[in-house]
Amino acid sequence: MTKPKTKAKGATRSTAARKTSKPKSRARSAPASSRPAAGSDTKHARIIEMLRMPTGATITAIMTATDWQQHSVRGFLAGVVRKKLGLNLVSEQTDKGRVYRIRDSRASPVAADRTKQAA
Repeated sequence: MTKPKTKAKGATRSTAARKTSKPKSRARSAPASSRPAAGSDTKHARIIEMLRMPTGATITAIMTATDWQQHSVRGFLAGVVRKKLGLNLVSEQTDKGRVYRIRDSRASPVAADRTKQAA
């Protein structure tokens, strides 16, 4: 029978198991210009299509179409539609509730301000 190995003084299980090399950084995704255009079968494209209709769309309708939660829909409208795409998203209160729609293809004031700041 062999004798069990003993730990070196001061060494603990957690320090002995640590890696000494730095973890590699994650690969960056491709720039937006080299990505293929979103197809009509994506959730993003479906939402944009719903918002471009003259009747617009409610958050509930978008939630049903995408299986997203309410906070995800609101984040998409603010972050992607308004800021990233720079579309003119307007909302109004109706008898059906708050309805969102994209009004013409002009950039929203927020997107116009960003382009001025970037120049």
